[in-house]
Amino acid sequence: MIDFKFRINKIVTLILVIILIFTFPAIAQTSLLTVEITDESGHSTPVRVLLTDSDGKASPLPREVIAVMYGRNDQAEGYGYQPDSSFYVDGKFSVELEPGNYNLFFSKGYEYLSQRHKFSIKSGENLSLNYKLKRWINMPKRGWYSADDHIHIRRSPRENPLILKWIAAEDIHVGALLQMGDFWTTYFVQYSWGKDGVYQEEKRMLTSGQEEPRTHEIGHTISLAADDFVRYSDDYYLYDHVFDRIHELDGLTGYAHQGMLFHGYRGMTMDVLQKKVDFLELLQFCTNGSPLLLDHYYFFLDLGFKLTATAGSDFPWCGRTPRFGGDVVGAQIGNARFYTFIEDELSFDNWKENFKAGHTFVSSGPVIDLKINGKLPGDNLKISAGEEVVISVEAFGNKDQIPLNNLEIIGHGIVIESVVADDPNQSAEHLIINMKLNIEKGIWIAARCEAGPIQVAHTTPIYITVDDGGFYNPKTAQQYLDTCEKYLYEIEEAINNPPDKIDYNAHRYKDQLFKRIADTQDIINDLRKKLK
Repeated sequence: MIDFKFRINKIVTLILVIILIFTFPAIAQTSLLTVEITDESGHSTPVRVLLTDSDGKASPLPREVIAVMYGRNDQAEGYGYQPDSSFYVDGKFSVELEPGNYNLFFSKGYEYLSQRHKFSIKSGENLSLNYKLKRWINMPKRGWYSADDHIHIRRSPRENPLILKWIAAEDIHVGALLQMGDFWTTYFVQYSWGKDGVYQEEKRMLTSGQEEPRTHEIGHTISLAADDFVRYSDDYYLYDHVFDRIHELDGLTGYAHQGMLFHGYRGMTMDVLQKKVDFLELLQFCTNGSPLLLDHYYFFLDLGFKLTATAGSDFPWCGRTPRFGGDVVGAQIGNARFYTFIEDELSFDNWKENFKAGHTFVSSGPVIDLKINGKLPGDNLKISAGEEVVISVEAFGNKDQIPLNNLEIIGHGIVIESVVADDPNQSAEHLIINMKLNIEKGIWIAARCEAGPIQVAHTTPIYITVDDGGFYNPKTAQQYLDTCEKYLYEIEEAINNPPDKIDYNAHRYKDQLFKRIADTQDIINDLRKKLK
């Protein structure tokens, strides 16, 4: 028996020796890559990194990865990796790699140029790579600070520094984290609201907001910067109740997804005409076609209602996928953003004040600057009939990564003036229009530019009124009021003929919604007389 045990132990020992012999060379062959990425001042800075081998396989996560749990509907779908297998680091990282050829991509939002590099690493090599970001424009120095109005990440105070690093890696200055609701429950809980919900380090901050209420029949709403979360479960389809309370709490209200998805234009018809809405999320990579969808924006502006332009990523849902011509697959924070002009230092109060004033433009790359008689987007300009105004607008891009195509001045939805990069004194990096325009009747004027199918920018309008009149468009008003009635009819049909689906519940609020429809119809009737 002793001899048998001895033989077994000897066999086991032999097997272990063989395993060590065959695994040791593999261990010895691993190599160490160390990377440092600095900003224009030479300081290490948060960045987004994608590291793959020659076959496109993502590298292991480095020890320094900035990891936060995220996922759709609060599911733990992601942690260290982003949806496209990239990851966030605070400028420096080290990772063990097998010897071979690799591709390194890193970026920091749109104001810095993204970089792609190839490198090889040998067996047992310790390879150190150092890179410096190149900034083609500095918007804070111009007084403009970027924001993403639509990020879904559950947070507590403990996660604040980590999430803010994600925001910094995308060069966003204000990240709005939205607690999301539906008819049944809420997701992505935020721990506090208003100033108490702000976490700020230097010139970057997190703030709480809500995508709530949110339905398939009349759209998804967003409220920002309010002093509390507002949810009325018993009156869920009565958006006006929420909007009124948000305004009492010093917040701003709006519609998500360009008013397109989930029939948002229906809800907007009631809420915009009843003067409950402050902004529209104008730019986003959630719908098919261009990320900049303008039909309903111009629609309500032409009826004489002010709407501030905002933009957001809807992380972790929407991304610059190949259907948009993009090379980044998956959701990405900051891929759609809006800039707010803040003359003083960045603070929650200063940001909210200028956001309320409508001093914004949206962008997925280019930068645009519009002034009329020195007024900014969102401003009112009162003049007399026949008075001449001076319009100046500039667009900025980069010839390699954001090459400008065209720049347009828009009035009442029509192109007033335009230039392209091939015109004299214009370029793919700088487009400019200076013009004078005689104004006889009120008008809203905005600017937009393109640097490709997915690289676009658009300002909030400047609202010009003549002799204390409005800025509505008399040429389209009656037609658009007809369309408003059509949208009200769509709501009635959705109530009267509900599908047998759990998420369609408008019929439960038939009497209340029919009252809102009737009130909106009265407004339409009054506008028909007023806007002739």
